[in-house]
Amino acid sequence: MKILVVGGGGREHTICWKLAQSPKAEKIYCAPGNAGISEVAECVPIGAMEFEKLADFAEQNGIGLTVVGMDDPLIGGIVDVFEERGLRVFGPRKNAAVIEGSKAFSKELMKKYNIPTAQYETFIDVKKAKEYLKTCRIPVVLKADGPALGKGVLICMTREEAMAGINELMVDRKFGASGDKVVIEEFMTGREVSVLSFVDGKTIRIMASAQDHKRAKDGDQGLNTGGMGNFSPSPFYTEEVDAFCREHIYQRTVDAMAAEGRPFKGVIFFGLMLTPDGPKVLEYNARFGDPETQVVLPRMKNDLVDVFEACIDGTLDRIELEFSDQAAVCVVLASEGYPLSYEKGVPMEGFERFRGLDDFFCFHAGTKFDAEGRIVTNGGRVLGITALGKDLKEARAKAYIATDWIDFRTKYMRHDIGKAIDEA
Repeated sequence: MKILVVGGGGREHTICWKLAQSPKAEKIYCAPGNAGISEVAECVPIGAMEFEKLADFAEQNGIGLTVVGMDDPLIGGIVDVFEERGLRVFGPRKNAAVIEGSKAFSKELMKKYNIPTAQYETFIDVKKAKEYLKTCRIPVVLKADGPALGKGVLICMTREEAMAGINELMVDRKFGASGDKVVIEEFMTGREVSVLSFVDGKTIRIMASAQDHKRAKDGDQGLNTGGMGNFSPSPFYTEEVDAFCREHIYQRTVDAMAAEGRPFKGVIFFGLMLTPDGPKVLEYNARFGDPETQVVLPRMKNDLVDVFEACIDGTLDRIELEFSDQAAVCVVLASEGYPLSYEKGVPMEGFERFRGLDDFFCFHAGTKFDAEGRIVTNGGRVLGITALGKDLKEARAKAYIATDWIDFRTKYMRHDIGKAIDEA
């Protein structure tokens, strides 16, 4: 089977790498791809939001399965376009991807179906939002309703910060139309855990847990980013937590979407907060997380093609997911200055150190080839350095050793990814 993957980041590199292990994968294409992806797939110069061009390519090249990695095309309705043309595609339709596309929708869904989450209010009027902030409990979390590359969430510890945050989202429109509607919710405390799942519209299969590091600097300081590193499994995601979430969150979410006439097929990402009152949903995403994918898929034993097809066909109940007992840690190598301004086109070296190894991986996020054929930086998050180990401490030590193998002038990373492991 010929497979097309849509996207060009670390998540898509990991998906392509995993698909390449399947005997069913005759040839893999990736649009638009990146320098690292080109080692396992043929990169196609079509943008992820060019739905008709992508569908044309799939038709003309006999693509048997298209996998959409990114959130924007899913929210924009790429799956609907492909299905209307009779093309086989993995991912939720537009009316189901709204679970990520609108924070207000997802909060209302949780309230209606009694899925544990933070208390909240939704506003489209700046004045009313500020009036609410004058009397509500502080701290609060402000969330832009629409997608904002994982950065449209502001944690405000004072009333002044919250007022400034409303201006940033709704007046200055830092994230454009995504901030036209804002969710103000209570600030929850506890451990954050990410849990990815496969869904076929009615059945859900849970993947291994993971834990992300969003802040740019060590000690969870600095600005929010798309993710500076990750580890799997989370030692804080216990059997008791898993049992609670399976009963009160996971299946209930799938059933709620079906009841709303929005059956979900694809990957639901559950962002959880393990509060003193029990697990609660922080957010939903309608696709694989990034960099969660870089630590979850290397541990997965199943043929990914089989799982994708079961989700499409509604036969996921016949699949049992299997994961290695090994742990995985991913450290993101970013460009100095990320997530604000940063230089692009900086040459990199050291990739040959990863070749032939089965416990070290270098997943490319923001890279490309320059005119001279060199691999250069092409984004804020550049590489995801992932290592497997017998436990989290070993995987963490190996991942940091491997970060030294790659060299580029603007290399920046956090040095405390997985430090929470020591507290478990």
